[in-house]
This record gives sequence, C-alpha cells and structure tokens, in this order.
Amino acid sequence: MSGREGGKKKPLKAPKKEGKELDEDDMAFKQKQKDQQKAMEAAKQQAAKKGPLVGGGIKKSGKK
Repeated sequence: MSGREGGKKKPLKAPKKEGKELDEDDMAFKQKQKDQQKAMEAAKQQAAKKGPLVGGGIKKSGKK
C-alpha cells in the first residue's frame, strides 16, 4: 500500500457529445427565451431611470 495510490481514482473523461439537431419547436422556444430576456433588460433600464419607488425610509407611527 503505497501513499501515492491511496484515495479515489479519477474517472476517465467522457467523450464530448455531438451537437443536437434542433427542430422547429426548439428553435421557436429559444427565440421566445431571447425575446423575454430582451424585454426584461428593457424593463430593468426603464426602472433604473425613474429612481426609487419608495422614498420615505422607515415610517414611524404617530403614537408614543
């Protein structure tokens, strides 16, 4: 039992998978995701322009 051989052995690397062939449904789904991502980015930019929605900070009640 040598010190160099102890522990787990590393598994061999699996061969790379070949690229999948995309059909029309997959292409439509990917395009829809891209459109949603662009819409989210546009919404984020619009929200950043307007500034904070709530500007009051911590609200205190009138009671003492």
